[in-house]
Amino acid sequence: MRFEKWQALGNDYVIVERDALPWELTRERIQRLCEQHTGLGSDGILLLSPTDDERYVAELRIFNPDGSEAELSGNGVREAVLYLRRSGWTDREEFAILTKAGEIRPVITGPDTATIAMGRASVTSADYPSGGPDGAGKVVSNGREWGFQHVSIGNPQCVIDVGEEVEELDLAVIGPAIERSDLFPNRTNVSFIRVDGSMVRARIFERGVGETLSSGTGASGAAVAAFLRGAASPITVRLDGGELTVEITNELDVRLTGTASPVYRGELSDELARALE
Repeated sequence: MRFEKWQALGNDYVIVERDALPWELTRERIQRLCEQHTGLGSDGILLLSPTDDERYVAELRIFNPDGSEAELSGNGVREAVLYLRRSGWTDREEFAILTKAGEIRPVITGPDTATIAMGRASVTSADYPSGGPDGAGKVVSNGREWGFQHVSIGNPQCVIDVGEEVEELDLAVIGPAIERSDLFPNRTNVSFIRVDGSMVRARIFERGVGETLSSGTGASGAAVAAFLRGAASPITVRLDGGELTVEITNELDVRLTGTASPVYRGELSDELARALE
């Protein structure tokens, strides 16, 4: 099995083409491939497949390291579309791909940069069925009640403004109970933020991953929450891995701009490939 490993602000994915797979990507195989010490070590797998629909260059499926499938990843999409361009799937700078969250339209703006039209965000969704029309709520974790803003941007986001506390929180302790709260039937991603004008500092606890250096959808959700409270677009979101720029319209249409780059390419050993059969 041939693959490439890419990263976007430290959020790393293994990219594989469906036609290069010798077997189906099951939950157990995904977990083994993403394992840090006995696998390839990554925050997930991006699976690219050809499509008969001429509107799309490819279909992209996104898998978390626990084997679950994500609807969308802003960083993963950037990595995938830059890979598609470099690997000859298309010679265009603007095109469309199909994801579980629907059509995504990227614009490649440089050798390692792209802007992704993420779609229209919403503060109501089936991922927070008990939420009111404003998407605000409260959730309990680690003996404390946390006020949050629900944002749906291809996947569920729970954004918690903690102000100056953002650098001190232990996300490994606080995040799991929020991710798996009964409020969120499909689990949720969690962003802890501080807002300073049009600058947002965010730390991300990603569904199926844990604390991560960067998340494109997490940054988008954090920016939307700040925008709803008066921050002006474009908004710069500063993550542990670097910065992303988020543009938001009054209708909550979101465009995400950032970098992505390859780390290495390789092929599974015969021994690991056999172990995964």
